[in-house]
Amino acid sequence: MDITFYFPPLADYVATFPMLVLAVAALLCVVVDIFYNDAKGVAILAGASLLVTLLFEAARLSLPPAKALYGMVYVGGTASLVNMTILFSGFLTVLIAQPYLKRLGRNYGEVYALLLVAVVGMMALGSAANLLTLFAGLETMSVCLYILTALVREKDGAIESALKYFLLGAFSTGFLLYGIALIYGATGTMDLSDFADRLASTNAGVMFWGGTALLLVGFFFKVSAVPFHMWTPDVYQGAPTPISGFMATASKTSAFAAMVLVLGRALPSAQWQTTVAIVALLSMVIGNFVALAQSNVKRMLAYSSIAHAGYVLTGIASATPEGYAGALYYLLVYTVMNVGAFGVLAYLEHDNRQGDTQTVDSLAGTGQRYPLLGVVMAVCLFSLLGFPPLAGFFGKVYVFGPAVKSGLAWLAVAGVLTSAVSAAYYLRVLYVMWMKPSPDDAVAPQFEGVPPLAAVALAGCAAFLLLLTFTPWVMDAAVAFFRDVPAAIVSLP
Repeated sequence: MDITFYFPPLADYVATFPMLVLAVAALLCVVVDIFYNDAKGVAILAGASLLVTLLFEAARLSLPPAKALYGMVYVGGTASLVNMTILFSGFLTVLIAQPYLKRLGRNYGEVYALLLVAVVGMMALGSAANLLTLFAGLETMSVCLYILTALVREKDGAIESALKYFLLGAFSTGFLLYGIALIYGATGTMDLSDFADRLASTNAGVMFWGGTALLLVGFFFKVSAVPFHMWTPDVYQGAPTPISGFMATASKTSAFAAMVLVLGRALPSAQWQTTVAIVALLSMVIGNFVALAQSNVKRMLAYSSIAHAGYVLTGIASATPEGYAGALYYLLVYTVMNVGAFGVLAYLEHDNRQGDTQTVDSLAGTGQRYPLLGVVMAVCLFSLLGFPPLAGFFGKVYVFGPAVKSGLAWLAVAGVLTSAVSAAYYLRVLYVMWMKPSPDDAVAPQFEGVPPLAAVALAGCAAFLLLLTFTPWVMDAAVAFFRDVPAAIVSLP
């Protein structure tokens, strides 16, 4: 019996080096925590592993896309861009979360192990070349996030949020798994690159399109798109604030990247374009208008994230390489904006409930009392609004432009109008922070000052958003990956 088949060649280990490093680092976090309980070194180990793998992915960003692990995952090209976005979110989260969790008494080594394992799952999901890899990455990510949501289990809101997330996540996973099973039954393959040939040689029947519909339901849940968004505000509100930022960015990046791979490379656009466009419209409208009515800051950002899911879906709905690349660029910008905004909120909390009951009005005067936090929040919110010339503005240009070229001008117009609506709640936060005086009986935030590394991370978010405005190479790298997409896959009849 030849057992060498079960051991990938050395080149595959090199290609999947980031995942291997993070998996080993997660195990080391658990081992170190056994001997040095809740030691700061565990957070350092997690942050260092994320930084090393981030630099490794950056080094191969310009390489042509290839497959590894017997064709199960993509490496190089856009896979590296997606992985960089996920790793960047994880690295910033570690820097911001360590002092935050220490104050809560939850700076456990297991937290960083779970975060690293979640990142591994996200990278597998975002670079999946096979539906089996997609499912394995999705479940790895989801299980870790369920646990992290209920980290402060003494709080009723945390347990409730985690339970809702778990139950609804289990249902969405069922839809996704049944969809994969039906697609496999109809095509006889789970390899994304084989779908086009199989569909060209056989007629796609009810089984295939039923599987596609179930697959889309699973994706829409994971990206919190309307009408599968109801879990989002409760989960973001009940989870520790830096973890909410991590979920709102890294998990969405991986899920959207998987959508691009499945829809752009494997399925005929004529069959799903209208559905994705309608979901994008509903997400933009409902997300922005419901956010207007929110008084809790984290719930407001949760509904904002639903609206931004609609913006990303607008780029995907264009069903063109430019639209896919624009969606990935938008995800990079969105990651930095949201990690920065949630990070600021983490250090302005005063309710001792992870911001569960903190309102917008409670931020009165904080911009003047804490200038660093006020400036970072201003840059992040203006960028989320799409105010030119910040990176968020170009992100929306890159997703709305391809939609117009694809005949979805009505969707792009809706995106612009709903972006204008979002100004009401984004600017309200900045008005309260900078222009509304703090009341005499205001409760001070539980952090008297921002720890140095967290301050560097937050300032880095603001600086990065400004830097992206003048670095078009990121967009060029995303577009380059899709030059090898066969026209037959992108625009099958």
